Amino acid sequence: MSKITKTWAMVVTMAAMLNPVAWAEPAWVSDQFEITLRSGPSTGNAIQLMVDSGTRLEVLERDPDSGYSRVRTAGGTEGWVLSRYLMREPAAREQLANLTSQLSSATTQGSSLSSQLDAIRGEYDTAMSTVAGLEQEKSALEQELAEIKRTAANVLSINEQNKSLREQLAASEIQVATLEQENRELGRQTTRYWFMTGALVLLVGMVLGLWMPRIRWQRRSRYDRF
Repeated sequence: MSKITKTWAMVVTMAAMLNPVAWAEPAWVSDQFEITLRSGPSTGNAIQLMVDSGTRLEVLERDPDSGYSRVRTAGGTEGWVLSRYLMREPAAREQLANLTSQLSSATTQGSSLSSQLDAIRGEYDTAMSTVAGLEQEKSALEQELAEIKRTAANVLSINEQNKSLREQLAASEIQVATLEQENRELGRQTTRYWFMTGALVLLVGMVLGLWMPRIRWQRRSRYDRF
């Protein structure tokens, strides 16, 4: 063995002697009966307390010669117990209790998960109902929007028609005003025509009135000669 190996072994041994807690290993009391925790590794030492079966202990030291092991309880009490009453695993009764507890916990968790699953399914159904309602509202809004667009298109068409009719009406009013003006002009011309015609007739009458006596006188003068 090399010097380094020997030195490391000595360090480990000294550490175990100085701090035995670091080397403690778990052990459980036999599930057949309770055992005594004594102050020393023999039956001659005083009993400190009775340890129930299935109790978890920490083995601090083993003495093969005496058949005892130095242990520490969960409460911090240290003492010696017979090594043959220690087990490396929990007692079957404690394991069964742990398994029962785990099974109950798993069942409870399963029930909780089932409840959560039911709640999630309820939320999913509610969400789907909400989505269906929103889809219906969307369809109704789309139809309303289409109707508004059609109405707007009709309004625009009506506005265009009104604009065209107003333009036609304005043109008709202008045409009517023009015809009325022309009618008035024709009326004035007719009045002037009849006035001139009357004046002309009057003038002709006057001329004839002056000229006719002369013609008669001239005829009479010719008759007088014969």
